Amino acid sequence: MPSVERDENREHRIKTEIIVDAEDQKDRVMGWYNYLDDNLNVPFMAKLTKKSGKTSAVEEQKVEVLGMAPDDECLTDMYVEVVYPHGQDEDVFTAKLSDLVAIHTDTDTKEAIADWHYWLARGYKI
Repeated sequence: MPSVERDENREHRIKTEIIVDAEDQKDRVMGWYNYLDDNLNVPFMAKLTKKSGKTSAVEEQKVEVLGMAPDDECLTDMYVEVVYPHGQDEDVFTAKLSDLVAIHTDTDTKEAIADWHYWLARGYKI
């Protein structure tokens, strides 16, 4: 059962802008990837929430989102490249977009992230 109420405006945007021509999983992946790549205005700061596998504790850290991960890494989920504040180029790693909450960013970026979170919360699959 979906964990969020149906949002007709968001549903319309997803169907007409993101997965408009999608015939299969590969098309849905590329639709989402291109939409997010076009609408995430990077760099921006975000809060990364990760659960520890051993203790189930929740850890939150600030990261800087640098952009989408390479498309071949986004076949089952959407990933972005991030770095901890003041990190170096060699410190860049990938994180699930669903584990991020944007901090102080523009409306397009917030909306794109919210669209992805909504998609997952509704139980939709790419």
